[in-house]
This record gives sequence, structure tokens and C-alpha cells, in this order.
Amino acid sequence: MPRFFRFLRWFLLLSVAFFLIGALVLGAMVYAINARLPDVQSLRHIELQEPMYVYARDGRLIGLFGEMRRYPVDITKVPARVKQAFLAAEDANFYEHNGVDFTGIARAVWLLAKTGGQERVAGGSTITQQVAKQFFLSSEYSFKRKFAEMLLAMKMERELSKDEIFELYLNKSFFGNRAYGVAAAAEYYYGKTLDQLNLDEAATLAGIPKFPSSGNPISNPDRARIRRDNYILPRMAELGFASRVEVDAARQVPMHAAPHERQIEVYAPYVAEMVRQQMVERYGGDVLNKGYHVTTTIDPVLQAAADRAVVDGLRVYDRRHGWRKPEKTVQIPAGADDKAIGQLLHTIPVQGGLLPAVVTGTDGGQLQLVLADGSTMALSGSALAWTGKPAAALAQRGDVVRLRHLPAATGKPDAPAQWELDQLPRAQVALVSLDADNGALRALVGGYSFAGNKFNRATQARRQPGSSFKPFLYAAAMERGFNPASIVLDAPVVFKDRKGHEWRPQNDGGNFAGPMRLREALVQSRNLVSVRLLDTIGVDYARRYISHFGFDEASLPPNLSMSLGTASLTPMSVARGYTVFANGGFLTTPWVIDSVRDRAGKEIFKENPATACPSCAVAAVAGQAATPAPTGKVDGFDLSSGAPAPTANPAKPAPATAAQTSAKPANIATAMPPQQMAPRAIDPRVAWQLASMMRDVVKRGTATAARVLNRDDVGGKTGSTNDHRDAWFSGFGGPYVTTVWVGRDDFQSLGYREYGGKAALPIWINYMQVALKDQPLRLPDPPDGMVKVSVSASGRLLPGVEGGITEWVKAEDLQRMEEDTLATPDSEAQPPEESFDIF
Repeated sequence: MPRFFRFLRWFLLLSVAFFLIGALVLGAMVYAINARLPDVQSLRHIELQEPMYVYARDGRLIGLFGEMRRYPVDITKVPARVKQAFLAAEDANFYEHNGVDFTGIARAVWLLAKTGGQERVAGGSTITQQVAKQFFLSSEYSFKRKFAEMLLAMKMERELSKDEIFELYLNKSFFGNRAYGVAAAAEYYYGKTLDQLNLDEAATLAGIPKFPSSGNPISNPDRARIRRDNYILPRMAELGFASRVEVDAARQVPMHAAPHERQIEVYAPYVAEMVRQQMVERYGGDVLNKGYHVTTTIDPVLQAAADRAVVDGLRVYDRRHGWRKPEKTVQIPAGADDKAIGQLLHTIPVQGGLLPAVVTGTDGGQLQLVLADGSTMALSGSALAWTGKPAAALAQRGDVVRLRHLPAATGKPDAPAQWELDQLPRAQVALVSLDADNGALRALVGGYSFAGNKFNRATQARRQPGSSFKPFLYAAAMERGFNPASIVLDAPVVFKDRKGHEWRPQNDGGNFAGPMRLREALVQSRNLVSVRLLDTIGVDYARRYISHFGFDEASLPPNLSMSLGTASLTPMSVARGYTVFANGGFLTTPWVIDSVRDRAGKEIFKENPATACPSCAVAAVAGQAATPAPTGKVDGFDLSSGAPAPTANPAKPAPATAAQTSAKPANIATAMPPQQMAPRAIDPRVAWQLASMMRDVVKRGTATAARVLNRDDVGGKTGSTNDHRDAWFSGFGGPYVTTVWVGRDDFQSLGYREYGGKAALPIWINYMQVALKDQPLRLPDPPDGMVKVSVSASGRLLPGVEGGITEWVKAEDLQRMEEDTLATPDSEAQPPEESFDIF
């Protein structure tokens, strides 16, 4: 017995010793790990990654950008049924425990020991532990990480409320398919807000975080249903969160999740991408995950009108050239059903509203078609009429064609949907519409379809503007003493260089009109007058002067071909140049981002655009130095600009003042600065003369189709290039300047006689019909320093004579009007060809 008691005593002593040592070791571990635990108070101010939102000027959504779909939601806005579903799925005792479920932890410890830490096991983690792991810990499976998780969870429970922890869990959890947070998951899988979810949907979402990639209801609906029906819904009934009747009904609902993207309210993908690029340039790549809200200058009504105009305009153009052939052919597998055939189209996007379809037959004079969703359709009769061909000649089995949905007939909104055969146009298009006074971008279309090609032709395509460039040249000539009544010879001319090469410019029609007034030359778009003008004023001077419209002087050809619009310019830069004519001679800077707010609603940027002010006495006028224009890449737009604004001596621009060259803020916005005045680009009298002449282009020149607008303030200029590769119309009306370009990306011809007035002008008209609705007329009076004169058809002054042609000229030009060195006697004779040497 004594031996037994001695053994028992030693056993007890050793047990106590081991207990004390274990307690000391455990205490040391707790102390060491606690010392390294992060500050959980930071969770109160955590900024979860959230996409960047882009809006039109009225607040409607244009686009979303970011790596994650996440829309953080306050816990008070989460419906009780949704919270109960997650509690049932993850942690029924969440509101009772102190952050750790010790029964679950014991089970996890035993399993880790059993597997040697080599296998993933159910950890019995509470919601608090999951939040601790999501924000602070790695995904390592070990005793040390699990112990740290427990300690951190208990610390969080001491310092944060249960609702704060639950809110973090619901907003942080990953739900698969780039959806983070329960609000984003509800929208993506069901297209609903949280308060719209049914019981079965809430239970399905609650089951996703366990297996977000392999068990979500889209990638694996069977697995998601098993978790919903066999665990979460029964658990909700067991906990009293839902009745047995409700649970049984929910279990009968089939899985119906499908991808849903955030509804875009204003379709402007080219604009949205421009904004994304500019925001990354300003704030860095991480800006897409900070939840910024960007408001743009885009007018939703004008943007929608621009989209309709370009789609309708290109369809009209394309159908003038007839049916070509199907865009591609797919191989239909033997025995494939309609659904399998439809799957062949999954990589072919809808473009310009045109749906792809596979031809399965042409029996009975019909095109039998299968759409991407597996539905079928047959087209015949009027649906094919525009092609002028029978069904069998249009396509064969396996060909991919396009379908256009026809609008319902007036008064018959419930009539069956009508479709017709269509095709993607070969041509591309760009439309830019700016506020003439401050350069704000009101509408932009960079191509026929962003889905088909993301290249933004409005800001990136450099094309020759043809005759739409002539107003810039005429302005340079008028600065040198010419005026709308000046006589210039429209006659054959030959230029020779040192090597004997000859250049014989021609008018489009090949005819010659002899001596003619500049106004008429612009109205009729006479090429030879432009060439003679440039030859008279000098190429170097003209390049310097034209750069005042915002063009890079280096991009302007250093030869006489510049007079015919051979410079390579973007539609955006041409539109910018035309604002000078429309606003009284000021150079504006195009801009699209109006304001930026952070996720809390604090404004961190507000644009303060330089604005034209014709009535401001401090503006530079002819004979005074002007401020330089912005240079280089302006606000993310590739303007082909970088030239200084004009001065009395174009070769020596005046230096800029600090106020005139102030840069846009890159980060924190300050108090709103005073309104900036745009720099003077040209003499306001020259701007008025050119605007007047371009209004005559609409009244009786190459753009008479625009008279349908029934406005006296509309003016502009058509443009075409060799072989009809480019068609342009740039013009103004009301507060807007709009440029439309039509051409092919491969620089091939648009087709016979596809001039600017035929291919581009109709698009411009259709857009401006909407843009100018309810806008007041904008017909400014002649500026100070101009005099009214009466001239004959040959440009001769008619002092004291009534009934002549009225012109307004600069006061200093009046005395020179009869001494025009290029004027010729009135004659019906055709002038002979002239020859000049070019050195």
C-alpha cells in the first residue's frame, strides 16, 4: 500500500506539474499571439472593394467598372428572412456565443490531428471566425492559424457589436462569378434586390459561400439544390425561422438562377470606356475598386438620338449597295437539334441591334433560321424584299445572317413581333457632339457596334477631312485681308516641283466657274479656289494660323494639298475646331468628366471648364495678344492638338499666365474657382463671317438637305476624299457643334458618289432634329468693327446702290476691296490654264 500511495503522490505531482507547464505554455502562446493580433477597430472604417460607377449628367447609369461586383448594404437594410437563412446555414447560435463554438472547434482539432494537418476539414467556424479569417488571416490550415482565429474572434466580439460583425460577413463573402456580398449576389443570380428575394432564393444564396465556385446555382445547380433542400431549409424550419409549409413549398421550387448584370440605363459604351481610361490616368488603376461615382456631361436624350442616327444612317447607306453575302458559315453537326444549333452562335455578339441566326434551310422560298436561344423563325416576302433576291440566293444551310426587329406599327403595340433580314454594314461611323461654348461632350458614338469593335473612331481614327477642312483655310485667308466678297479665280492650274513633277488639282465635277466670290466658292466647295487661296497666303502662315483651332501644326501637310483637306485628323479634333466658328472665335477644350464623388458621397473633383465669352471686354481681339490653347492630350481625348492660340503675330505667341494654364485637379477638390474664360483663337469678325458662309452652305450649297431642320442658325460643311474613302459633315446649330464621319476601317471606297452630303449628312440631320428641339435660335449680331456693304455678283462694291448682295466685312478691309489682286474683269470666257513652279 505505501508503494501505491507513493506512486499516486508522484502521479499527482507530475500531473500538476504538467498542467502548470501546459498552462504556462498556453498562456505564453495566448500572450504572444494576442500581441500580434490586428486592431479590430479598423474594421469599423474598412473600405471594401467596390466598382466604379459612371453616370450621365442626369444621374442615369452608363457603366460599371471593377474586378468585383459588390454593393455594400447596411445590416438594417437586410430583410430578416435573408439574415435567418445565413444564420441557419452558418451559425445558428451567432447572437449567443462569444465568437467561438467550442464544440465545433474540438471537432476540428481532433480531425486536424487525425489527418496530420494534410487535409481540409470542417472547422466549426462561427460567422465571427469567418470574418476574422476573411479580413486578417491566411487560408492556411494549422493549429496556430486556428488558435489565432479563435483569439481574434473573441477580441472582435468584445470590441464590435454582433450586427457590425454580421454586416461585414454579408458584404465581404464571395458568392462566385465575381459577386462579393449578398446584395451583389442577389442581383447577379436573380436580378433582384434583397427585399425582393423569395425564401428559396434566400436559402440558395446562403448556401453559396461554402462552395462559391463549385456550388453556386449556375455552375452546379444540382449541388446548390442539395444544400438548399437537404440542409438549409430544414434547418430554418428546425430553428423556427420558417414554417414547415413554407419550407416544403420552397423545396418544390426548381433552381432558376441565371446571370443578371446591373441594368445600364444609358447606352454609351464608347463614352464609358473613355471615362474608365481617363480615371485610371488620373487616379491609378486601383480607382476601379474604390467605389467612385463619376458624373459625365453626356445628355441621355442626345446620346440615344446619336445611337439611332448612326444605326439608321448606316443601314440606309448599306442597303444602297445591296445584299452581299452571309458574314460567316458554321458547320451544323449531324442530328443537331435547335438548341445545339443555337449554341453555335454563343461567341457571336449582337451588334447594332442585329441578332445573329443560323440558316437551316431555304425550302418554300423561306429562310428557316435558328437563333442563339434555340428558337426558330422563318422569313419570306417583305422580310427579304429589300435584297431583291429569292431566299435560295441569299444564304445556304449553316450560313450566319442577321435579323432586325421591326418596330410595332402605330396603334398596334400588341401585334406579333416582326423581323426582317439584315446585314452588318461594311462602313463605320463616328459622331461627336459638343457644347459650342465650353466643349462639354453631349453625345459620342465611336463606331457601329462596341461589341463588334472597341476602337473609338471618334477620338482615335485619323482620317482626311476633305472639304470640311476648307473653313479653317478660309479663316486664315480672311485674317490676311480676304473677305466673303473677294474674287478668286476658279480655273485650271498646274504646279511643278524641282523634279518636274506636275500636280493638277481638280474640282469634283471637273468644270470651272472662273472668277467667283469666296462665299460662293465655299458654298459650291470649289477645290481650285482653295488651292489658289493657300498659294496666295502661303503654306507656312496657313499652318501656323490653322493650328489656332487646336490642331497640331506638325500634323498639317507642309504643301498645297492641305487646301483639299489631306491632313489626318480625328472627328473629335474637327468638332473642336468648328466650335471656334460657332462660339465667336474661342478655342474650347473637350471634356466629359463633370464630377467625381467617393463612396461616401464626398466630391473630390469638379470640372471648371474654360468657357467662350464673346461679350467679355477682356477677351483678346484682333491686333492684341491672345492666350495659348491647351496643348497635347486634352482630358484623355486624342485631339491632334498642341498648338498655341493665335496672336497678332502667329509666329510669336504670347506667353500664358498662370490662371490661363492652370491644370485640372488630380485628387482633392478645393473651393469652386471663378469661371475660366476660353482663350481667343481667331478674330471674332472672321468667326462670324465663316459662320455666315457655312449657313449659306445649308441654304443653297452642298448641304441643302439640312434645310429640313427649318432653322436659320444651322450651318456647316460637307467633306469627301479621293475615291470616296471618307464622308464628313461638320456643322453647328443652337448650342451644339456636331461632326459625323463615315468610312471604312480598311480605307476602301464607300462606293460611287458617296459624298459627305449623301453618306454623313443624313446622320447629322437625324441627330440634330432631336438635339435642336426646343432650343432657341442662335444668330449673333455682327461683332464690333464690321461694316455692311453692298456688292455685285462679281464682288464689286456698289456704293449707294440698293438691291445688291449684302456682305459684312471688317472695317479695315473695306478700303482694299477694290484692289483685290486676284480679281478679274467680268467675263463669260473660260480662263486659260495657269502654271506655277513650286520650290
